[in-house]
Amino acid sequence: MGIFFRFTHPNMGSVFLLKVRICFMSPQLTSTARFLCTKDIKPNLGGEQVDRNSTGQTRIANRNNRQVTENGTSSNSKKLWQNSFPKSVFAAGTAKRTAELMRQKAPPVSEEEEQQGGEDGCRTATRTGKLQAPERPLPPAEWKKLKESFGNPERFDIRMMSTLIASGSELNIAKSLLSFVAVEVGTLSYELLLRYLKLCESGGHDDEVFDVYRIMRGSFPSLDTGASSLFIKSFSRTARWKEAIEILQEVKKVFTPSPRNYGDVIAASVHHRDATTAWGLYDELIEKGLSPHQETWDVLFTGVKQIEGGKEMAVMSESEQHEKLLGILMYMRNNQIYPQQTVVNRIKNWFESLNDEKWTADWSSVTPKGLCSRCGSELESIQLSAEEYQKLKDRVMADIIQGQDVFNKTTPEELERFKVFVKRKPAFDLVIDGLNVANTNKDKSKQSETLLTVVSELERQGLNVLVLGRKHMLRPSRSWDRHNMSLIQQKAHCFFTDNISEDDPFLLYATLHSGNHCRFVSRDLMRDHKACLPGGATRRLFFKWQRGHQLVVVGYVAPGRRVRFQSIPSFDTIVQSTADSWHIPYDDTEDRSTYEVPQQWLCLTKNK
Repeated sequence: MGIFFRFTHPNMGSVFLLKVRICFMSPQLTSTARFLCTKDIKPNLGGEQVDRNSTGQTRIANRNNRQVTENGTSSNSKKLWQNSFPKSVFAAGTAKRTAELMRQKAPPVSEEEEQQGGEDGCRTATRTGKLQAPERPLPPAEWKKLKESFGNPERFDIRMMSTLIASGSELNIAKSLLSFVAVEVGTLSYELLLRYLKLCESGGHDDEVFDVYRIMRGSFPSLDTGASSLFIKSFSRTARWKEAIEILQEVKKVFTPSPRNYGDVIAASVHHRDATTAWGLYDELIEKGLSPHQETWDVLFTGVKQIEGGKEMAVMSESEQHEKLLGILMYMRNNQIYPQQTVVNRIKNWFESLNDEKWTADWSSVTPKGLCSRCGSELESIQLSAEEYQKLKDRVMADIIQGQDVFNKTTPEELERFKVFVKRKPAFDLVIDGLNVANTNKDKSKQSETLLTVVSELERQGLNVLVLGRKHMLRPSRSWDRHNMSLIQQKAHCFFTDNISEDDPFLLYATLHSGNHCRFVSRDLMRDHKACLPGGATRRLFFKWQRGHQLVVVGYVAPGRRVRFQSIPSFDTIVQSTADSWHIPYDDTEDRSTYEVPQQWLCLTKNK
C-alpha cells in the first residue's frame, strides 16, 4: 500500500512527487511515510585671547610651559590621574553595574500601573492565541479539531512545528503533525521539513536526520543554508562525519560557509584523529576572513593532546601543531579577542602538558602601574607609538572629520572656522565635551555650575583646556548662569558650535590635532564614530587610543568637592608575549559588553 507526498520548495515553482511506503506506528496514529516512523524512539523533553569672530570666548594665558614625557603624557597632566578611580569606564561589567544602579534609582512602578500592565499583557496574549504543544501524538482528527479551536490560523503547521521545537517535544508528536498535514494538504512543504529537521537535530535523533537528508536530497535540487548547516552539524557527530565534509564542499560552491559550519567539521576531524583535515579547514576559515567560534579553539587545544590507543592525532607532528596553536594566540592578539573561561583553561592545560618545555601557569591581574601581579612583568603600554598615532590621526581626519556625512553634523564654514581656531591655539592638554559633562548633573539648574567645577579643577592643575559647547549655552537661562559661563571662558579656551551641530567630530579633531598627550572628557563611548572607520585593524587602533585618552567624570560634582575621574589604564589589554612568557586576558564573566575589556589574566612563564 502506498501514498504520494508532494514536496514543494519555497523558492521553486516546480513540485516534486515522492512515493513512500506506509508503515503503522500504532493503532492510534494515522499511517504516514516510512521516514516519519521510528523503530524505538524515546521521549525527548529537554531540548587665553579673545576670538570674538567665531565664539566670543576668552582665555587667561600661561599654559605654554608644559613639558611632555617620553610616553606622551604631560608632566602637568600627571596630577590629573591622582584624582582617578581605579576602574576604567571600559572595565568588564561596568555598563551592567551602571544600568543596575540606574534601575535601583528609578522611581518604583505603582501597584495600579503594574496591574494595568499585567492586564494589557493578558489581553495581548489572548488576542495572539499562542499555540500550545500537545503532550502526546495526535491522530489527524484531533489535530484538525485543535487547529479549528485556534480559528484555523494560517501556517498552522509551521507555527505548531516551531512550538514543538521551542518546547522540546518528543519526536513522535512531530511525526503525527506531519501525518496530519500530509492527509489534509497532500504535501509537506520545504519549510515544514526544515523545521522538522531542526527538531531532529536538536534532539540528537541522527537516524531521523539521515532519513530527512535522503528525502530532501531526492525531492529538491538544492538545499538552503539552514538545511545544509543542520546536516553538517548532525553528520559531524556521527560515524558518517566525512559526509559533512562533502556537504561543506557543496556549500562552498554557492555561498561562504559560516564559522559554525567549519567548526562542526573541524571538531569531527579532531575527534577522529585527522589533524591534517582539521587544520586545513581552520586555515581555510581564517583565509576567508571569518572569525572562529570559541568552541573551535576549545576543540583544537583539547584534541591536540588527546591520545587514543596510544596514538596521537595522525600525520601532523606535535611541533607543527604547537606552532599552529601559538598562531591561534597571535590571532587573538591581532584581533583583540579574549578567550572565554573554558578556552583559557584549555590553553593553560596545554602549556602545562608540553614535554620539551616547562611552563608555570597562574591566574593573575594587573596592577595600576601595568605590572603582572604574579610574575611582575611589565605589560605593553596603552599609549600608541608615533607610527600608530599618525596612522589613526590620518584615518580619523579622512573618515570621521571629513567623511561623507560630516556636513550632516556641521557646516563647511563652521568646520573650517574651528580648524583655524585650533591652529591658533597652543596644543591642548585636555578637551572637554561641555554639554556632556554638564549633563552629569541631573539637576538642570546646576549644569553650568557642574561644568565650571570640572573646568576649575583642571585649571588648578595647570592644564591647557578646551571646552566645546553649543551657542545656546551662552544665553542666560536657568541651566546656564551668565556668571558661571563667563568664569569658564576665563579659565579655558572655548568654542561654541551651532545648536544643530554635533560636537564629537570637533572633540576628536582637537584632541588628535593637539598630539598624543592630549586627553578628552566625555561619557560618549564614540561607538558610532569608530564604526565609520574602515577595517577592523583601524577600529581596534581607535579603541586602544580611546581607552588611553578618555576620561569620564564619576560621582557627585559640586563646588568645593574634588572632581574624580574613572582611571585610564597604563597597559593594553590584549594577548601579549615575550621569549619566556605569555599574558592572556580572558572573559571570566558574562557581564562584559563588547566595548569593555576583561580584568582577569592568565600568566604563563617558562621555567629556566
